[in-house]
Amino acid sequence: MSLFEAIILGIIQGLTEFLPVSSSGHIEIGSYFLGAQSSDNLLFSIIVHAATALSTIVVFRHTIWEIIRDLFKFEWNESTQFAAKIVLSMIPIGVVGVLFEEKIETLFGGNVIFVASMLLITGLLLTITYYTKDGDNKVTFGRALIIGLAQTIAILPGISRSGATIATALYLGVEKTRATRFSFLMVLPPILGAALIKALDVVKAPEVAAGNISAVALIAGFIAAFIAGLLACQWMIAIVKRGKLIYFAIYCFIIGSAVLITHIF
Repeated sequence: MSLFEAIILGIIQGLTEFLPVSSSGHIEIGSYFLGAQSSDNLLFSIIVHAATALSTIVVFRHTIWEIIRDLFKFEWNESTQFAAKIVLSMIPIGVVGVLFEEKIETLFGGNVIFVASMLLITGLLLTITYYTKDGDNKVTFGRALIIGLAQTIAILPGISRSGATIATALYLGVEKTRATRFSFLMVLPPILGAALIKALDVVKAPEVAAGNISAVALIAGFIAAFIAGLLACQWMIAIVKRGKLIYFAIYCFIIGSAVLITHIF
């Protein structure tokens, strides 16, 4: 992977991790057209995911600090309940990840037709939010579990994780700011957990994991993903507040249709 490819894929990862257009789908499509096998480069995958996780932490640093501080009060307060809901939302994706890891990995093999089809489904999910009435509900334990199920479906490349979880929360009548905050914070533990597991694989076989990418390209990919993620996260919060997800639905329809037409004809 060249320096240019690392920067481009880092930007794609950073933007699409938060914008509801599927980071995994765009990485697959981007890798396909660039001819870069980033999905096979374990170390690069860890680096860019760590970058987007860090951007989330920076944006929500005050909320995260408040939750951590309140947890050590050992009380059943609002922060403790929020953390418990995050844990509950992780159960579905954890179960699916453990039981079907090998089958899931087969979906990430450059099958851009499948990815394009899933982008069309993401577009449909976002379109429905346009016709959903604004709610003022909180994220209850029941809603947290349902949002967690939506995150599990987003394992499929082309299904946007943020799109699926935020859309589901809005369908359930959750207030927009709460829906966005929960969606972005609920992904931190799975991302960090997956990165840790992959990091152990790097330790076991560093030569294989690193592939053919240089240290400079890795650093550039990290910086690109972090900056793009920082901007996209803040932008997405504002977009959800204004109810403008329909524009991303149109984007998903255009990209998905374009890729399908390119490959079918």
